Amino acid sequence: MLRFAITLFAVITSSTCQQYGCLEGDTHKANPSPEPNMHECTLYSESSCCYANFTEQLAHSPIIKVSNSYWNRCGQLSKSCEDFTKKIECFYRCSPHAARWIDPRYTAAIQSVPLCQSFCDDWYEACKDDSICAHNWLTDWERDESGENHCKSKCVPYSEMYANGTDMCQSMWGESFKVSESSCLCLQMNKKDMVAIKHLLSESSEESSSMSSSEEHACQKKLLKFEALQQEEGEERR
Repeated sequence: MLRFAITLFAVITSSTCQQYGCLEGDTHKANPSPEPNMHECTLYSESSCCYANFTEQLAHSPIIKVSNSYWNRCGQLSKSCEDFTKKIECFYRCSPHAARWIDPRYTAAIQSVPLCQSFCDDWYEACKDDSICAHNWLTDWERDESGENHCKSKCVPYSEMYANGTDMCQSMWGESFKVSESSCLCLQMNKKDMVAIKHLLSESSEESSSMSSSEEHACQKKLLKFEALQQEEGEERR
């Protein structure tokens, strides 16, 4: 039964990619394709907007630098904080769904990707004791001639830079993400996203004040079924 869910995800991924392609960033492909040899970001290996060799930068902890951006300007991130930061990096670089939320002003960027409140709260909890010097990682760095990032402000704990998970998710990457009012029609950067994506692909399910409660109910029902299938699969492997 879990194979059916995976097959469904592949179908959803294929239809999304045909419609949206990939973002136009410096590491993105023109169109997503399989990358069976990915070192990280394997959630997107069936249809990826990044090449497998890009993920080598994310494969070894602690992560020092990705492309020309250092992650350790205020000291090395804790493993738990690094893992969440990696999820965001993988989504932006590799997800075939990211272009669904392309920023019309800058086609290498995303805008208002709906994240689940629980994901943002867990991310904040994982990073709150780590240190950071840039409130907005897209704009608040000093960049040298080679494009490498340097702090313009002093390092402070995440818990001082951001009030809570909502503030962090909606500030750290500018307008890239928003916290969803739904607990299902949102992304968690894991396999459960295959349920949400199916509904988020529908124009009628886009979050707004008129979001259909029936759409939310349908999503919740499928999410419960998916979780049951995952649990069943886990028990079979024991």
